[in-house]
Amino acid sequence: MAGVRDIKKVWRFYVIMATLVGVLLIVLCLIGVPLKYMWWVSEKLNFAPGPFVQGEPLQRLGEHITVYLGITHGYLYMIFLLSAFLLSRLAKWTMPFTLVTLICGTVPILSFWAEKRASRDVRTRFIDAPEG
Repeated sequence: MAGVRDIKKVWRFYVIMATLVGVLLIVLCLIGVPLKYMWWVSEKLNFAPGPFVQGEPLQRLGEHITVYLGITHGYLYMIFLLSAFLLSRLAKWTMPFTLVTLICGTVPILSFWAEKRASRDVRTRFIDAPEG
């Protein structure tokens, strides 16, 4: 049986990974993707040419963000999944609780709610629980 020290270590790593992956996902989805495809939207809606023209610096920045940050996020997300799954086994979460935690890690902003939910469970059951 895993001790509280083991659970604390895995939980701390899980919190770091959940926060990092959540922030990267927000930057990717709310900054990188719009910058990358804004030229297409302005072209289809017949907006006057502006900073959102294909090949211009903002569009290229969006491409760089989506490519490099997307790849980095993908690898870090795999580590996040492993840490969340390991924590779920050590903390003896139910399968529905585990699945919600893992799936919410794929949705921008909702991933932070899932991390807080998981942390609340670990804190109440293992960290702040009276010993006895």
